[in-house]
Amino acid sequence: MFESLSDRLSGVFEKLTKRGALTASDVEAAMREVRRALLEADVALPVARDFIARVSEKAVGRDVLKSVTPGQMVVKIVHDELVETLGADAVGIDLNAPAPVAIMMVGLQGSGKTTTTAKIAKRLSERDKRKVLMASLDTRRPAAQEQLRVLGEQVGVDTLPVIAGQTPPQIAKRAMSAAKLGGYDVVLLDTAGRLHIDEALMAETIEIRDIAKPHETLLVADSLTGQDAVKIAESFDQRIGLTGIVLTRVDGDGRGGAALSMRAVTGKPIKLIGVGEKVEDLEDFHPERIAGRILGMGDVVSLVEKAAETVEKEKAERLARKLKKGVFDLEDLANQLKQMEKMGGMQGLLAMLPGMGKLKNQLPAGAMDDKIFKRQQAIISSMTPQERRRPKLLNASRKRRIAAGSGTTVQEVNRLLKMHRQMADMVKKMGKKKGGLLAGLFGGGAPELPPDMRELPPPPGGLPPGMGGLPPGMGGLPPGLGGMPGLPVGKKKK
Repeated sequence: MFESLSDRLSGVFEKLTKRGALTASDVEAAMREVRRALLEADVALPVARDFIARVSEKAVGRDVLKSVTPGQMVVKIVHDELVETLGADAVGIDLNAPAPVAIMMVGLQGSGKTTTTAKIAKRLSERDKRKVLMASLDTRRPAAQEQLRVLGEQVGVDTLPVIAGQTPPQIAKRAMSAAKLGGYDVVLLDTAGRLHIDEALMAETIEIRDIAKPHETLLVADSLTGQDAVKIAESFDQRIGLTGIVLTRVDGDGRGGAALSMRAVTGKPIKLIGVGEKVEDLEDFHPERIAGRILGMGDVVSLVEKAAETVEKEKAERLARKLKKGVFDLEDLANQLKQMEKMGGMQGLLAMLPGMGKLKNQLPAGAMDDKIFKRQQAIISSMTPQERRRPKLLNASRKRRIAAGSGTTVQEVNRLLKMHRQMADMVKKMGKKKGGLLAGLFGGGAPELPPDMRELPPPPGGLPPGMGGLPPGMGGLPPGLGGMPGLPVGKKKK
């Protein structure tokens, strides 16, 4: 999300920050470019106009033009206004109400309501330890109720049994009753959608709202619909009354204008974003972090949080013990490749690292292809346990067998072994360095992190050298990220 906007803005601000001093005409020219970038990113015209007016007013002030680094001051002003437009503070799902807390999911057909309902249920059940009941009120779409039941089994959350012939309001009444009797903390109501907004859809949704009296009414909107998503949000808010928005398919939207527009037009916070098709692909929406990503400042906090959520503690501790001894075998490499995949692959990781926007464009073709991970995992899976632990056993005949078994070539097997050898050598060197593994990783000093992050070690899934055709060190990554396997993530000490 925001990829095209980020690329355009980085070009505009690069010109500004290179200048020693700025004139009012420099700022004006830059703002014209920013306005054009916002409109091309599908931001609503009134939102783009207001945004530019606010930034221009602050950017042509005497304090900025006379500043030591006026270009950077303008970038900061744009960052702050982006945060304000996106909603200033992160707002999560509010469960502060008597149980069972009803959450009504609304939106058009095809926006991803049912899948999003299951994602939220999984999150509330696993992360917040709430007892959740899901109920499908979609009697129009074939197999919609069956789809929610299957998803419920996948995420380990109860679903309301289906009774043929019941109307959506009757199902809503039964769901609330069952939730009270069953001692559930939360009940998620997956309402029906239409291909477009019509009176029948609104009347049915209003009737369900009046029966269930939901504490949260979340609009599920497809970010790919762009400007239409803003109109849909306005209509639902005026007729039903929304408490928040969930944006889906943001991984497929390079523009991101819907996110900037919806919050500004409706005044309702974007609470969650869907970043993939899997049930775990749901993230909190943090305006400040998103603004940082747009301006190429990265999002290290989210990267570490994602690492903390996906890392398997036992494996991480076992790896840490081995790394201290300077040992890193192919089994460890396979675990690291899986870890990177869980964290969003190469593209997902680079998007969260500061200053990676330009680097992505300079990488060789295929370097960002996450299929490389799968091929490398297939190669390691085709080895015997003894070969994974002792790569020196791999002679020419064994390599041919592994290549045939993994559907790859001997050259690809050799590339993987070379990459592993470089990583293993680095682990040995760092095991000997004074100050331990972290000192070795960062050449004597860890990189500067925000104050609340300084006690956390780097995220797992570091980028191995040679990954997908990348040279060791990647030519521009911060020291250590070009050739270090992942490290276990520890929690910040209080």
